[in-house]
Amino acid sequence: MNQAVPAPGPGSPAGPVLARDFAEWREAARRLIARRVPPESIQWMQHAGDADLLGDVLADAAAANDAGTESAPHAAQALRIPRALMEMLECAACFRVADRWAFLYRVLWRWQYGEQEVLSMADDDGARLQAMAKDVRREEHDMHAYLRFRERPEDKGAPRFVAWFEPAHDVLPQVAQHFVRRMGRISWMIATPDATVLWDGAQLHHAAALLRGPADIEDEGEALWLTYYRSIFNPARLNADLMHSHITSRFWKHLPEAAVVPEMVAQAAAGARSTGQSQAVGRRSGTTIPVSAEQAQPEREQPRTLDECRRCELWQNATQAVAGQGPRHAKIMLVGEQPGDQEDLAGKPFVGPAGELLERAMEQAGMDRGQVYITNAVKHFKWELRGKRRLHKTPAQREVLACHYWLEEELSQIGPGVVVALGSTALKSVLQDGRVNLKDYIDEPVQHEGRWIVATYHPAYVLRVPDAQARQDALAAIVAALRTAWRLAQGGAA
Repeated sequence: MNQAVPAPGPGSPAGPVLARDFAEWREAARRLIARRVPPESIQWMQHAGDADLLGDVLADAAAANDAGTESAPHAAQALRIPRALMEMLECAACFRVADRWAFLYRVLWRWQYGEQEVLSMADDDGARLQAMAKDVRREEHDMHAYLRFRERPEDKGAPRFVAWFEPAHDVLPQVAQHFVRRMGRISWMIATPDATVLWDGAQLHHAAALLRGPADIEDEGEALWLTYYRSIFNPARLNADLMHSHITSRFWKHLPEAAVVPEMVAQAAAGARSTGQSQAVGRRSGTTIPVSAEQAQPEREQPRTLDECRRCELWQNATQAVAGQGPRHAKIMLVGEQPGDQEDLAGKPFVGPAGELLERAMEQAGMDRGQVYITNAVKHFKWELRGKRRLHKTPAQREVLACHYWLEEELSQIGPGVVVALGSTALKSVLQDGRVNLKDYIDEPVQHEGRWIVATYHPAYVLRVPDAQARQDALAAIVAALRTAWRLAQGGAA
């Protein structure tokens, strides 16, 4: 619940306030918060010509503090802004929009008076603040990536390298610090339509706009670069759409190679694509031998035990492999998806909540668990961490295929006449078909490789269903499938 924001104190000013940069805005905002001036009472200005307008508001605030008013000093002492919020405000302050100072002050005002949801994405102001900060960081990244320095002749002195860029937001100061760290003591200059930064090798200087555009920069080495770029261009591998999708269109005009790319693309479309490969690469004659991916793999010794299995990566994060359990020659085999958290720790299948529900379903179906072999399609627990809990994560198809080796071993050794597939993953593994749909096989037993396959829901599905009636229906479907499997195992008809 939002706290009530107090009304502004007596004599609280209302009028224009100048903020040319974040530091100036922060100082003004601190004093205005101390005076409890609400956002709607302030008109923020961004131009130096309006500097005299600041006097009325801040001079009044300073006078009130000197006079020892009860409200202002108390509010100033209570102003506590978390570093994360201040960093986000400073980042968002670079976003070019007319109302940025007014918006940032509104966020600060709301936070100061207890509305901490102002940082949440569920809040309109919070969502806008985070979007502004995200766009500014992206612009910094793009400027790092697409800014191109051009070398000046040595006889012209410093700066040795000059670059032109047209940023969408006010990120030049941050980007300048990035290049200070990267360029060392080499002098350089970055010019934009609004401002310029110069690095003399020891100190960074900020100035007004000094260039009108990239045409004002001379670069004797650019001709050499374009010659090299032309020589490595391969028209046979050209994908113009992909090339333009990798670089936003507004950056192309700043790249030296942009002057020659349209010509080379046109030549490729006119026929250079078919002749672009080197003549030294000839066609080799020979016989093509078709081979499957499995046959192309080198022969490797298969693991002899589950503990030795490295057929996929799941073993790395599992406590142990969980083998199946049950009579040596059981007539029925139940196949689940994979071990859960408790199964991974105990080393036994279906001992957690899903196992308890399965045992209850078996009792209702008149099936003795001691006469049934129970296993999983995947033998290692696949999970992801949520807080302090390991939550189940569905195995990928490649992991199911890798573990099918062990399911085949169990089917061969146990020789069940009926296999109950609990869930979609188990059904895909049993039928060795990643495209099957569980709904197509429920209540429809099928013959596969000489045995009956009965498909139904996994017990964990019953635990996840939020609707009580749906849970009852899913549990009833499992019980019915187990009864069908028991009848088929006794020689009954499908």
